[in-house]
Amino acid sequence: MNFEPICRQFFPGCKVNSAEEIKVGHINQTYRLGLTLADGSAFDGLLQAVNTYVFKQPELVMENIARVTEYMRQKVPNGCNLTYYNSTTGKNYYRDHKRFWRLINYIPSSTYNSGEDLAVVAQAAQAFGRFQEILSDFPAESLHETIPGFHNTIWRFENLWKAADTDPQGRRAEVQEELAYLRTIETEACTLTRLLQEGKLPLRVTHNDTKINNVLFDTESREALVVIDLDTVMPGLVGHDFGDAIRTAANTEAEDSLHYDKASLDLPVFRTFAENYLRLVGDKLTETEVETLALSSFCMTIESAVRFLTDYLEGDVYFRTAYPEHNRIRTRCQLVFAKDIQAKMPQMQKMIREIMAQ
Repeated sequence: MNFEPICRQFFPGCKVNSAEEIKVGHINQTYRLGLTLADGSAFDGLLQAVNTYVFKQPELVMENIARVTEYMRQKVPNGCNLTYYNSTTGKNYYRDHKRFWRLINYIPSSTYNSGEDLAVVAQAAQAFGRFQEILSDFPAESLHETIPGFHNTIWRFENLWKAADTDPQGRRAEVQEELAYLRTIETEACTLTRLLQEGKLPLRVTHNDTKINNVLFDTESREALVVIDLDTVMPGLVGHDFGDAIRTAANTEAEDSLHYDKASLDLPVFRTFAENYLRLVGDKLTETEVETLALSSFCMTIESAVRFLTDYLEGDVYFRTAYPEHNRIRTRCQLVFAKDIQAKMPQMQKMIREIMAQ
């Protein structure tokens, strides 16, 4: 593909010397490019084609990103920051007749996909805690909700019951056990959404995709450099980010493990993440936010199970699947994990209290 006409929308007169597709990630198409700019200097960057099926209004996504990254740069001017370059239109994107493009600085780094190494967990927790700390006084309500209802667990359950009632693919009989369990814990799983609706939890700027591999690490020191993948940055709850980080980092099994019956909460990972996260942002949180952190892990795990099961009942129309029962396996893994979280909830809550008392 000829990237030069696109790149010249950001850097007029530049030349593309190298291009390599980066195949990590399932949403956007990403290419690492080596450019020579018009003044003869070299530039290493990432060109991304944003998935406009997932992000229906990509201009609003980029507006959120522009505001948040500029705010972070002002707060920490000497930090490692993401830069989304402006095109000749003055916007931090370029849309041609086919695609929606953006150009980002390339940061030499390493990434990790699991929570097996507690040192990596600690650094990732600090990165997400620092992200929340820097943006703690940013007016979250001024950002666009680019994916409406993203973490509205009540709405997610409503969609599940609708899919179960209509049963468009004839799969309901296969998941009666899962549906029965979800009915018993629906009220508890919707706690964060209900507290938000009651005004008992504050809206904050949240990342909404707090996987460890969304943190870049220094290759030599293995220190966290910066949080990436800001497409889902929007108003949300601290528990959304904390809970989803625990869901993805502290499960002893992969999200779609065929050994889902062995899924369990790794308490050392939970404590390591909580300690390092709260060290940076604990004093910014309200009492209710702190009290619901452990519970948020359960809420986010159940919400994910609900989304996987809804998609399974609807015919796998949202999540990419590798085989017919993929979403059903994902659902089961989340539910086994959630039950273990329930069993360990007293220990988790005690850990949070101990950490906050330090």
